[in-house]
Amino acid sequence: MSLSACTSILVGKAASLDGTTMIARNDDTFLPLTPQRFYMHPGWKGKKGQTVASPLNGFTAELPENGYRYNAVPNVDREHLGDYEESGINEKNVAMSATESTYGNERALAHDSLVKDGLDEDLIVNMTLPFIESARHGVEYLGQLIKQYGSPAGNSVLFSDRDNVWYMEIVTGHHWVAQRIPDDAYAVAANQVAIQQVDFDDTDNFAWSEGIREFVEEHHLNTDKEGWNFRHIFGTMNEKDRHYNTPRVWYGHHILNPEVDEEPESAELPFIMRTSHKISVEDIAQILGSHYNETKYDPFGHEGSEHDRLRYRPIGLNRTQNSHVLQVRGNAPAGAEGVMWLCLGYPTFSPYVPFYTNANDTDPSYSSTPLKLDTDVDSAYWMYRTLSTITESHYSKFIQQNRDYLTALYRRFREHVAETDTAASELSGKELTKALTEANYAIVAETKAATKAQINEMLMESINLSQLTFNMDKNL
Repeated sequence: MSLSACTSILVGKAASLDGTTMIARNDDTFLPLTPQRFYMHPGWKGKKGQTVASPLNGFTAELPENGYRYNAVPNVDREHLGDYEESGINEKNVAMSATESTYGNERALAHDSLVKDGLDEDLIVNMTLPFIESARHGVEYLGQLIKQYGSPAGNSVLFSDRDNVWYMEIVTGHHWVAQRIPDDAYAVAANQVAIQQVDFDDTDNFAWSEGIREFVEEHHLNTDKEGWNFRHIFGTMNEKDRHYNTPRVWYGHHILNPEVDEEPESAELPFIMRTSHKISVEDIAQILGSHYNETKYDPFGHEGSEHDRLRYRPIGLNRTQNSHVLQVRGNAPAGAEGVMWLCLGYPTFSPYVPFYTNANDTDPSYSSTPLKLDTDVDSAYWMYRTLSTITESHYSKFIQQNRDYLTALYRRFREHVAETDTAASELSGKELTKALTEANYAIVAETKAATKAQINEMLMESINLSQLTFNMDKNL
């Protein structure tokens, strides 16, 4: 049922530039156009009998009567494609991104099959994010849901709060393992079981499904003579992994640890990584929009052979529907800790716009998206996809212009966040929520103006790049 083929990045607070936790992911769908919107879901109290239902596999469940406010990025065509709310930060400043499609091997699935009508990616955020109070609580809460309903697909889920980052891998109908990312470390995952050695004595940094050790022993699933390597026991390593999955992890490591010698098709790329380089939002945006830049595997490059340039699946794709960095800032003013950096175009060419998540509304250009491109409708999703398409169509001519546009915006975004934080330090309660909502509207308006100017400029330049031209005497 899962349509995602994503890339995820997790960063501990001591590994980040400003001491904040960050979880990030490209939401890559099967088709290039699966329109999404971004909205704020209000909290609720004392509402009994609310239910959710999946049009994809028939899953239904009743929601708790109390739920926290959270933001989400669902499909527009929810009736046919399902909700897929994908990512958000709730009012307790707990972030969740779901899911990274992950595949268990046939040995494990033979003894714990996927549950056809279980809880899948399309409703996993709806069923979890409004009800959790910490990253660890998110793991435990979702673990209980998987125990109760089962899972119809392999799904990995990212959780964070101001101090902790967790990665949870659900690999069979009922079994899973989660690992806390150390404060001074980062991790990259790409559609393959990533967690390696599990320490069952370290309950501060690992969590797991009930009975998983007995399950592995009973069915003789541990392929190693020593240790308990979750990737080896439950994961896959086939030709698809070597060309579709592991190269993306390799390139993320290549950007952040260029000194480390790794092979892009290795089955043993480390899950937990450390680097002396402090990781910023811009670093994550670079990785999530990358296409093996400056290597022989770059489809836009000139190194290597044509075969090399098409050998591996890039991280940034035309079918990335949204890309996000969820940042929970322990050093920010109270009430302004959560910032969602959201990109609705190709992450290669479009900006990650900062949205404070303590807000009660979203600019209509984000909250309402038409299913098809309509030039009369003000839509962020379609505007950024237009920008991306034009930039790619004349890549060599427009890439520097695009880079200058993004650089100017990121400078402005940093300035905007600093200014808003200063103003937020004087406010609280409803007054603060109102101010942060207005700040979100303001940065959307600024970015929209800059983007439309960029699109218009490139469209005019594109006319001069047409192949239907000929040198003429200006008097003719």
